[in-house]
Amino acid sequence: MESITGPVCVAALLASVALLFRTLFGLRRRKLNLPPGPKPWPIIGNLNLIGSLPHRSIDQLSRKYGPLMKLQFGSFPVVVGSSVEMAKMILKTQDINFVGRPKTAAGKYTTYNYSDITWSPYGAYWRQARKMCLMELFSARRLESYEYIRVEETRALLSSLAASANQPITLKDHLSTVSLNVISRMVLGKKYLDEAEAVASVVTPAAFKKMLDELFLLSGVLNIGDNIPWIDFLDLQGYIKRMKALSKKFDRFLEHVLDEHNAAKAKLGKDFEAKDMVDVLLEFANDPNLDVKITRDGVKAFTQDLIAGGTESSAVTVEWAISELLKQPDMFEKAREELDRVIGKEKWVKEKDVQKLPYIDAIMKETMRLHPVAPMLVPRVTIVDTQIEGYDIPVGSRIFVNVWTIGRDPELWDSPDEFRPERFLGKAIDVKGQDFELLPFGSGRRMCPGYSLGLKVIQLTLSNLLHGFTWKLPEGMTPEKLDMEEMWGLSTPRRDPLVTVVNPRLPPHLYDA
Repeated sequence: MESITGPVCVAALLASVALLFRTLFGLRRRKLNLPPGPKPWPIIGNLNLIGSLPHRSIDQLSRKYGPLMKLQFGSFPVVVGSSVEMAKMILKTQDINFVGRPKTAAGKYTTYNYSDITWSPYGAYWRQARKMCLMELFSARRLESYEYIRVEETRALLSSLAASANQPITLKDHLSTVSLNVISRMVLGKKYLDEAEAVASVVTPAAFKKMLDELFLLSGVLNIGDNIPWIDFLDLQGYIKRMKALSKKFDRFLEHVLDEHNAAKAKLGKDFEAKDMVDVLLEFANDPNLDVKITRDGVKAFTQDLIAGGTESSAVTVEWAISELLKQPDMFEKAREELDRVIGKEKWVKEKDVQKLPYIDAIMKETMRLHPVAPMLVPRVTIVDTQIEGYDIPVGSRIFVNVWTIGRDPELWDSPDEFRPERFLGKAIDVKGQDFELLPFGSGRRMCPGYSLGLKVIQLTLSNLLHGFTWKLPEGMTPEKLDMEEMWGLSTPRRDPLVTVVNPRLPPHLYDA
């Protein structure tokens, strides 16, 4: 008996200490005034309430529990803001308290261990990256210098569509191509991903588009291991295996890009001048005066961010816009009337013309209201204990702003589920992060730094598609039968790509490539 007395006493002591800590922790927790929300289950929390379209599931919950709601995703508290007031509090008033990013498998495995602008944690590295984006990569001067690229690739799109007249086309394929070509030329210096470069750049255009689709899907999935870390190693859904495989494919391509850029710089020597965004990033990487050194992996992470972000947002938004217009053909007539009156039938729309096309602008905004590319924005994390409206928000809480719900708030919008571009005519509501009714690119410090480029590509593409073609659904398809279901990911594209038929409506010579 004496031989087990010691271990028993130690065990009893440890149990007493554990009970004491649990009691003290429980007392502290009971003092917190947390936002309302559903009662969580053990281990999984409220994950059982989240369906295949999380923004819709959370929208339904917020209607019951209010515009500031507390959920539990596995081991982590989650706070959701679903109103203009809550969005403004999170993204503006207390923006500095909510600038963290959660540690996720996607950030670890697909962005070189959180080395990009999207997933990097708040700190000196992120601040430096944001400054690089705003002052250099997406400066007004640089974007203006690349206007000729956007024009050339848009003309190529229009020519390609004209060549497919009267035939059913999958619109997303064409939109992804023009977006990818624009971004590729701006970021990489050339169309690495056209057929002529396919062998040299180690990936075909079709394969690269699939890689981008996979990246956006995996960056937005509800990975069980992200929420219950102690079972992460099991990879129950197989997402981590896919992330690792995808990362290898991207790395092979990006290594090729950086090798070519470094070789070109070495060849020119002192005569070298940065022409594209990779050149600029490599110059930053060699700058000894930077606060935080940018590694080769960092350059690759930024490059991947620029390519993916610039390609997806514009293609998804324009596809949704055409989809909505096909359900209400009379709106095509209104758009064409404005275009014919302001632009005329003898030329294409230029970027400087966009500000003179309020109805086209209203179509874009209404599309972003109903179909935001990131319906709950990219999740944030609180970096300090704070309060909102008297409710306690503990440090480490994951924060979502459900802009999908805000876009359908009946107190903000008449007939919120209907596509009505006219609601924006004569109103000053913008999409640049200052009007919290409409936040497709977010707001505050973590706002999408490339939103200005995204807007230019969307506006130029959409206005010329409407100007240059008549649109109809394939034979046998009616507007009522057009499926408008979405697919979840970091972006939210159509579940089924739009198939449509186009016919040129301007003089034939305008469509010459």
